[in-house]
Amino acid sequence: MNAPLESTLWDILGVIEPQRDDWLIRQRIVQELQDVVRTIPNLRGATVEPFGSFVSNLFTPWGDLDITVMLDYGSYISVAGKKRKLSLLEDVLRALKEKGGWWRLRFIPNAKVPILKFEKGCPAISGDISIDNLGGQMKSKCLFWLNQIDGRFRPLVLLTCKPAIFPPFHALYPTNVVDDLTGVRETAEQSISDLFHANIRKYIAGRSRTMNRSSLSELFVSFLAKFSTISLKARDFGICPFTGQWEEINNNTRWFPRTFALYLEDPFEQPANSARAVSVRNLDRIQEVIQRTQLAILSPSLSWIDIHPLLVKPELSRVILFRKQNQNSGGQMMQLQQQQQPQIRKHVHSLAPVIAARVQNARSENQLRGWRDGTRHIHELSSKPKQETASNNAVSKESNAKKWRKRGIQQQQRGDVFNSKQQLWRARSQQS
Repeated sequence: MNAPLESTLWDILGVIEPQRDDWLIRQRIVQELQDVVRTIPNLRGATVEPFGSFVSNLFTPWGDLDITVMLDYGSYISVAGKKRKLSLLEDVLRALKEKGGWWRLRFIPNAKVPILKFEKGCPAISGDISIDNLGGQMKSKCLFWLNQIDGRFRPLVLLTCKPAIFPPFHALYPTNVVDDLTGVRETAEQSISDLFHANIRKYIAGRSRTMNRSSLSELFVSFLAKFSTISLKARDFGICPFTGQWEEINNNTRWFPRTFALYLEDPFEQPANSARAVSVRNLDRIQEVIQRTQLAILSPSLSWIDIHPLLVKPELSRVILFRKQNQNSGGQMMQLQQQQQPQIRKHVHSLAPVIAARVQNARSENQLRGWRDGTRHIHELSSKPKQETASNNAVSKESNAKKWRKRGIQQQQRGDVFNSKQQLWRARSQQS
């Protein structure tokens, strides 16, 4: 295990972990949009529902908020045509302008899924509004459920390491999820949920499964190694999470005609390409950054203070330094913060306002427990004699595996609470 890298990854996770206020501000935005939608005659009975990283619990405090306005079709699933979606989004745009308090409104009619972009709240949260995006909602829930298998899913999603953390997607759901969104909505969603959870339980209980007990840093390094030649490999191969492997493009007729620089098949909606927006130039740049990062973090002389500027933006790097200095020098942190505040305030539209507020409003001990446990484990390992390390690593990795499974269950429980609130919003909207 690369101890400086492991420590740095936990430092980063400790800063980007959403807190209670991050959830509340997004919930308020959803509720305020619902209030606006109620005033639009053409959207009578419609419900406003979040999806994307917020629902799958993969968002950061400055991440976008995806929202869809679900039209009232009664109990049954139906989807508006593109022309109607465009017309309704124009209605929403006019209503938001009239209401005020919604900034940087921008209508994107030519996207595959037409959206209305916005900013809202303080600090400002950017987001996208779509119409009848039930498929997006279901994908978000499936991603959330995956966290039950392994708590490392949230900090580092990696489908194809050896031994695998996750099974091929077809082992969890054998068909296209979006194809099964038909009939009565509640029945369809429950059927998908039941099958997904049954297969997750089956996978977790499988005795023949070889557990992956890699540390977070080991997973990160293996990720960089796997994709360090992505631009070259993408010429002949596409990424297929449904089968859990690279597949030759010429052998997969579903990807014809070849029009994209990178194929990353959407496992929920095959054969749609999730990487369709990546150009050849983008792909070359991605490979270059991965290779540069890989070379830097594998340097034997690299310390934690050298690593985090390679992985995060300067504003976030400063906050990590503040936290480290606070641990080492106690009250000196406040003085350092005061010295850095003029610089931080210059980045009005950057991460700094969000992060600075989070640092100034110190969180409770429980909210930093995961970060501290991780760094404590690293320091304990590094302080032990070399002859004890091999045997103790096996024990600690077994403990880590149990810890990650426990975190996955905790995330699921929090998600169940969130889903209950979402159902309550939907019920209230229908009553009004």
